[in-house]
Amino acid sequence: MKKINQTILAVCLAAGTAGSTVAQSNTTVIDNEAPNSIVIVSLDDAGDEIIQIMNESQLPHVHDPQTPRFVLTDRQGNFALGIGGYVRTVAEYDLGGIVDNVDFIPSLIPNNGQTSNQIQMDASTANIYLKLVGNTPLLGNFIIHTEGNFRGSGKTFKLRNAYMAFKGFTIGYTYGGFMDASAMPSTIDFQGPNGGTFYRATQLAYTYKGLKNFQFNASVEMPEVDGETGNRFTISHQRMPDFTASAQYNWGNSSHLRIGGIIRSMTYTDNMDNTNHDITGYGVQASTTFGLGESIRMFGQFTYGKGIAQYINDLGELNVDLVDNPKEENEMQALPMMGWFAGLQYNICPNLFVSGTYSMARLFSEDDYATTAEDHYKYGQYVAANIFWSASPNMQLGAEYLRGWRKNFNATSHDANRISLMAKFSF
Repeated sequence: MKKINQTILAVCLAAGTAGSTVAQSNTTVIDNEAPNSIVIVSLDDAGDEIIQIMNESQLPHVHDPQTPRFVLTDRQGNFALGIGGYVRTVAEYDLGGIVDNVDFIPSLIPNNGQTSNQIQMDASTANIYLKLVGNTPLLGNFIIHTEGNFRGSGKTFKLRNAYMAFKGFTIGYTYGGFMDASAMPSTIDFQGPNGGTFYRATQLAYTYKGLKNFQFNASVEMPEVDGETGNRFTISHQRMPDFTASAQYNWGNSSHLRIGGIIRSMTYTDNMDNTNHDITGYGVQASTTFGLGESIRMFGQFTYGKGIAQYINDLGELNVDLVDNPKEENEMQALPMMGWFAGLQYNICPNLFVSGTYSMARLFSEDDYATTAEDHYKYGQYVAANIFWSASPNMQLGAEYLRGWRKNFNATSHDANRISLMAKFSF
């Protein structure tokens, strides 16, 4: 035990020394002395206001990039353009059952179970972004953010965030209002807990922070609806946006409790008589993250609703926002569904932590849906245990074990296991 403690202490001290070396390397390069010249500086030299805007506008999800290391700024310090991102490579080995995806999604565990082992390597989550921040009399502090990775078809560039934010308004494509990115636990698995709520939407949102310790958010979002349509029905054009609202109470060091909801009207077409029909979906959610002392942090989320499969990780792969109604052959229906997770992170030292998460996603049956979909997914479970080491301020290494179960409506079940190794360099 003494040797283990000495090893951990050496790792922490080595990472801290590396951080000091990098921090001392800040430089300033000035192109010329003209009033409108551009100055290339490290972020620490960009000016207090610019640094504050950059840091406060950093997106909170575990897989979001850090603030950029270098920025372009005007001489007055009113505007700054940050260029950043990371390169991230993951090696995965599935044993005792596989998930048919580079992300660990229990609903994609094959029913046939013919393959029990596989190896995968993935670098498509490598990320690059541009962020323009500044201050003007009209807009106040504003942010223009564009970001993407390489998870498009054939590993092409795919947009992840593209929005502008000012005076509490957010306009563009980014995290939806019916989710809490900062309550998600750390995983190497890029999707994360199967019962977690995670999605992006084009939106108009407003956040109010005028009350001490409280913030309120409301958004109007572009809907996305999928379903098991068969030959009779079609889901294409939507007639109403999604509406979300949330209230959040903050305390201490990055701790909060958030309550939110969503309501949506989903349109489908009956091809037999070419008529449109609407079904109302809704969801409620509670989420939190809080610290217990200096070393322990808890994460949790619970979501329940109807017709919100698009927003729950596991269920989003199944196209079950709307499904056939076996009791009414000329109708579709929205099924009840649920997702939740609980996680704990223990910080061994500032550069080294371990964490564990348990999660579940479940689809419920109504109007005899289960009798016509016996081999369809009923619920899935997800367990993650991992360790992360920040070898330097820019380099992070990690290892993770994942286990997942899938159970169908006919009581058959299948499971999978995965071991993952990750190396990530941020810039």
